[in-house]
Amino acid sequence: MTNRRVPSAREKRIPFVDLAAQSRRLRPEIDRRIAAVLDHGRYVMGPEVEELESELGRLGGASAVAVSSGSDALLIALLALDIGRGEGRPEAVFVPSFTFTATAEVVLLAGAAPVFVDVREDDFLLDLDSLEQEFDRLMRSGSAVPRAVITVDLFGQPMPEHPLGEWAAARGLEVISDAAQSFGARLGGAPVGSLAKLTTTSFYPAKPLGGYGDGGAILGTEPAILEVVRSIREHGQSADRYDIVRLGTNGRLDTLQAAVLLAKLTIFEQELAARRAVAAGYTERLEAASTSMSAPWRVAAPVCGAGVESSWAQYTLRVDDRDGRPSASTRDALRGHLDRAGIPTAVYYPRPMHLQPAYEPYGRGPGSLPVSENLADRVVSLPMHPYLDESALDRICDRIATA
Repeated sequence: MTNRRVPSAREKRIPFVDLAAQSRRLRPEIDRRIAAVLDHGRYVMGPEVEELESELGRLGGASAVAVSSGSDALLIALLALDIGRGEGRPEAVFVPSFTFTATAEVVLLAGAAPVFVDVREDDFLLDLDSLEQEFDRLMRSGSAVPRAVITVDLFGQPMPEHPLGEWAAARGLEVISDAAQSFGARLGGAPVGSLAKLTTTSFYPAKPLGGYGDGGAILGTEPAILEVVRSIREHGQSADRYDIVRLGTNGRLDTLQAAVLLAKLTIFEQELAARRAVAAGYTERLEAASTSMSAPWRVAAPVCGAGVESSWAQYTLRVDDRDGRPSASTRDALRGHLDRAGIPTAVYYPRPMHLQPAYEPYGRGPGSLPVSENLADRVVSLPMHPYLDESALDRICDRIATA
């Protein structure tokens, strides 16, 4: 058993995500919303679900269909585009390797094969040069038919549609945006839900907009596709619930989760603004400390592209040793240093997908996607939530700057 120093009263442990503070603020509205569901008793597809979809569409810039989780949203999106179970050769979907497993697993669940692509070091988003290389490699091998690209808005920053959209359209590929971490973000003023034909998101409790359990949504601009999405969400039924016209899932969002999300939407824009202020506070402090940092590590703040308003699901640093070399041991030393001061951290993600045992048949082994592998040894996420105050930011950044 390891000895862990308990922070002093002055160093009370900082929450990594402070859902309790949010709950205290919203408790009367949450109680009112839940009581309304208990009164009408429509626990599945009750009126709150349709109300939520309307609000999500308003904020997301496209029509919305609420579903049971972010993972189900991705799977339903693939099924709605008829990707996965083609005749003849297998179908392939390109996905970034530096992501959560849900992005890759749904490809296999749909019957297709994932093709892993590298990401960019500075913003963690899919690298178009790597995508083109993997596309060319797949075409030369002839092992599968390329059908789609799933982009991932990692840590809250939206993936630009252009030039990706033009590149994909020229090759007959669909683009699905995995915006599990970026609902509420904007790119050039456009809401994240309007940037791709289909955009999926998650309402897992720790997300910028999170429920009290699992939940998700699919946003799109083409009514015909969204009708298919609604059918798949409810077992593939047509207007007659016992007329099954396609393969479907049980992908409905519970009414109680919709009620909680509606309560949280009343302050969502305020919380997004607070998240952006916290991120700016982190960056300002860390940049100011960079010239005088006495610790045995060097950190690089996350980078946002032009016109990006991130939802800041996470604030993720890249950590190197004092000489600028990537080192998992240095990153872990920083984590231990912060933990002893009552500051929690997390690593998203410690192993890229192409090196995970479950996906080994679909990857090309160590060294094939060097940026993803490098980032897995370097990234560390700091506490990020709308209720992180100035004193907490000072304490975290001071601790990073000094050993």
